[in-house]
Amino acid sequence: MPAKDVKAYVKRNKNDAADAAAICEAVRRPTMRFVPVKSAEQQAQLMQHRARDLLMHQRTQLINAMRSHLAELGIIAPQGREGVKELLAIIANEATTHLPNDARASLIVLAAQLQALQTTIAAIEKRITVQHRANEESKRLQTIPGVGVIGASAITATVTNPKIFRSGRDFAAWIGLVPRQMSTGGKPKLGPISKQGDRYLRRILVVGAVSTLRRAKLNPERYPWITRLLARRPFKVVAVALANKMARIAWALLISGKTRRAAWFATA
Repeated sequence: MPAKDVKAYVKRNKNDAADAAAICEAVRRPTMRFVPVKSAEQQAQLMQHRARDLLMHQRTQLINAMRSHLAELGIIAPQGREGVKELLAIIANEATTHLPNDARASLIVLAAQLQALQTTIAAIEKRITVQHRANEESKRLQTIPGVGVIGASAITATVTNPKIFRSGRDFAAWIGLVPRQMSTGGKPKLGPISKQGDRYLRRILVVGAVSTLRRAKLNPERYPWITRLLARRPFKVVAVALANKMARIAWALLISGKTRRAAWFATA
């Protein structure tokens, strides 16, 4: 059971006896929700995703550190991969006169660590790709626009049993891609998304939705529903709405065992 759902039944002080009594009380509630148990294989796959995510954060920190250090010396490069390559070339070039030796020695250490991180991340991604190609459910999820190898593998490793969700909306709500309700006095009021559930899955779906929106701007005739929505709503609002739809389609594919139909993305 989720710990936050049991907390409401804890009386006064928190101790082992009070926790046990609260659990016994909560488990008998008809509306209580239970956390499904993952298999050892799913946990191992998720460990790879978590390790990759941590290493990517560290890679971003190293790149930002190198950029800031070089910016103090008046060396600035464009954003993106090409800019990083340009900075690494400046650090490796010993003929650069406007880079002090002590600064170069420190930056070489950061550059070496960055290269090691990139090699490790590539190795993890290669292993995830191999597991993805051996999983039929993961390959079906990849047919959804905006869901790549990482997203499909993460969903299949996280969702133990899709049948515990009554509908695709329940699955999207579990990820936290539905509006938060703040209704009172019979007046419904919807706010921003709830951001409940798995933060990693939510981020992957939103990032995939942003990528799809950028493609839709280049080929509007291929994504008519998205194009019409972009004409009425801000970019980020459409991105979250599209991520919600991607989550619903993912649930439908997991339940039905079928592949995506093109019509699912052509209409709202």
